[in-house]
Amino acid sequence: MNQTSSYRDRALLIPCQGERMLALLSEPAQAPAGKTGVLVIVGGPQYRAGSHRQFTLLGRALASEGVPTLRLDYRGMGDAEGDLRNFETVGEDVGAAIDAFVQAAGLESVLLWGLCDGASAALLYCEAQQDPRVRGLVLLNPWARSDNSLAKTQLKHYYWQRLSQPEFWKKLLGGGVGRKAMQDLLANARAALGHSKPGQVPAAPSTGQQTDSRPYLQRMAKAWREFGGAIQLIISGNDLTAKEFLDHAAADPHWRGLLSQGKVQRVDLAMADHTFSNRADSLAVQQHTLAFARQTHL
Repeated sequence: MNQTSSYRDRALLIPCQGERMLALLSEPAQAPAGKTGVLVIVGGPQYRAGSHRQFTLLGRALASEGVPTLRLDYRGMGDAEGDLRNFETVGEDVGAAIDAFVQAAGLESVLLWGLCDGASAALLYCEAQQDPRVRGLVLLNPWARSDNSLAKTQLKHYYWQRLSQPEFWKKLLGGGVGRKAMQDLLANARAALGHSKPGQVPAAPSTGQQTDSRPYLQRMAKAWREFGGAIQLIISGNDLTAKEFLDHAAADPHWRGLLSQGKVQRVDLAMADHTFSNRADSLAVQQHTLAFARQTHL
C-alpha cells in the first residue's frame, strides 16, 4: 500500500460449509469512523470486482471515508470454491461473510449492499435469519423477475415508446429490421398476456437446496416489511430491471405501500443504466451510500 493511501486492502479466506470463499476487505488506513461496515453482495454472474470495477471503486471510496467494506465471492463465484449457485441459495455464504467481517474489522454491525439479485439476496437473508447485526440495507435495482414480468415491462416502457417514433414505421414498411421488431413486439405481447407464476425465475445451476416453497418475491416483501433498520433504495432511470421491480411493487398486494414506508430512503438517478457505468452515476452511488452509512449510526 502506498504510504499516502487512505485505505488498505487485504484478502480474507472465509470458511463456509466445508468450502472457502475469497473476499477483499478495504479498510481505512487510520481508525474507522465507527463500528459498522458495508458488505457488498454481488449480483448476477460476476465476482467481487463488479462490472467496470464498480465494487472495487465503491469499497475503496468508502474505506477512504472511514467505512470498512467487504466484497465477497460467494461459493461457486470468482475465486471461491464450490459449485455455482443462485441468489436464492447464498444465505449461508452471507452469514459466514458477516461473521468473518465483524471479527476481522472489529465491527458491531453491517449494512448489506446489493445490486440486482444481490439486493434480492440481501432481503432473502434478512427474511430467513433476522440477523440483528444487519443495521441497514442498500438495494440497487432489485431483481423481481417472474414468467411474464419482463415481457410486460418491455411492452410498457420500450415498445409503446417505439411505436410512437416515425423511424420505427419507416423501418417496418421497409421490411428487414422493422419487421423483426414487430415480430418481437407481438411475441412480447403474447408472453405478457400469458399466465404468470409470480416469483419464479429460471435458476442458475446450483448445489444449494431451496427448502422454502414460498415465491421469492413474497419472501422479499416480508423481509422488507419486517426489517427494523433503514433501507436505501437506489433506482436507475434507464434500466428495465429497475422498472420491472417498480411495476411489481406497485401491482403486487404483498408489496403494497412498502416503498413509501418512513424507513425507506429512495434515490432516483434518472440517466443511470443498470450497473451505473457512467462515471458520474457511479460517483453518485458512492456518495449516496456513504451518506446513508453515516446516517445509520456509524
